[in-house]
Amino acid sequence: MDRGTRRFWKTVGRPVDLAGAHAWLRAPISAVAKGTVADTWLAAEVERSGGRVTRDAEAGLLPDIDALAGPGFDPARLHPDVRDFYQRTARWRMEAWVQWTPVFVPGGWLITRYFGRRVGQLALPIRPLDTARGIDSRVETLLDGAGAHLGAAWLRTSRATGEYIYSGFYRTAVLPGSTQPSVHVCFPLPLGTIQVFLRPEPGENGALRLVSPPGPFGADGAYVTVVEGERAWAARLPLHEEFVVYPDGAQLVRTDHTLALGRATVLRLHYLLLPRD
Repeated sequence: MDRGTRRFWKTVGRPVDLAGAHAWLRAPISAVAKGTVADTWLAAEVERSGGRVTRDAEAGLLPDIDALAGPGFDPARLHPDVRDFYQRTARWRMEAWVQWTPVFVPGGWLITRYFGRRVGQLALPIRPLDTARGIDSRVETLLDGAGAHLGAAWLRTSRATGEYIYSGFYRTAVLPGSTQPSVHVCFPLPLGTIQVFLRPEPGENGALRLVSPPGPFGADGAYVTVVEGERAWAARLPLHEEFVVYPDGAQLVRTDHTLALGRATVLRLHYLLLPRD
C-alpha cells in the first residue's frame, strides 16, 4: 500500500530539485520505507544536519514570533498570550474536540486505521471521545552545530493510549517570489513528507490567523513529497487549512482549526490551551 501511494504521487507530481530551485521543500523525512515514524525522524535529522536536540520546559514552536513580520502581518498586534503560546509552547497543555463532516468520516477512519496508527503519524481523531482524556505534547528544539535554531519538533500523543497523533517539524520560511514569511509545518512520512505553508494574518482582538489557501505551485498551501535517494517528486494538495488562535480570558487561549478538501469542509478541531501548573 505504501509503495503504491508513493508511485501515485510520483506519477501525478513533478520532479523537484531539493538541493537547488526547490530547496524550500527540503524537510525531514523518515528514511525507511516501512515501520513507525513517530519521532524516529528526529534522530535522523540530527545526524543529517550535524546538529543537536535540546529539551526545554519552556521551548516554543518559534523562538521569536517577530520572525513572521512582513508586509501582510505585524506581530506587534498579537495578544501577549497568543505570542507566549508560540514562543513557549511546552509550558501549555492541550485539550481537544473534533467534529467531522459526516460524508468524510469513512475516509478519515480508513486513513487513521490503516495508515495513521500504523506509522504513528497523522492519526486523526474520529470520534469526539477519542480525545476526551486530552492530548499530551512535548517540544524538542533542533539546533545546528553552531547553536543556531533550525526548527522545533512538536510531538503530540493521545493521553488515553499513548499513540502518536501528530509528529511535526515547525519553522518559518519565505517562499519563492514572496516577501512575507510563512509558518512551515512538515509531517515526516516513510520516504516523503506532507508539508503545509501557512500565511499569517491579523485577527480580531490580538488573534492570529494562519491560512493555507488555494494557489499555484510555490505559494502557501499543502504539498506532498516523495524522496528516493537523490531524486524527489512533489505535488500540491487540494487541502486547505485555517487556524484561528485567540485569547479567551486571562492566560486562556483557544484555537479553531478547519480542514477543507477543495471547497468542502472535512473536519473542525477546537483546542483549549492552558498554562501548565
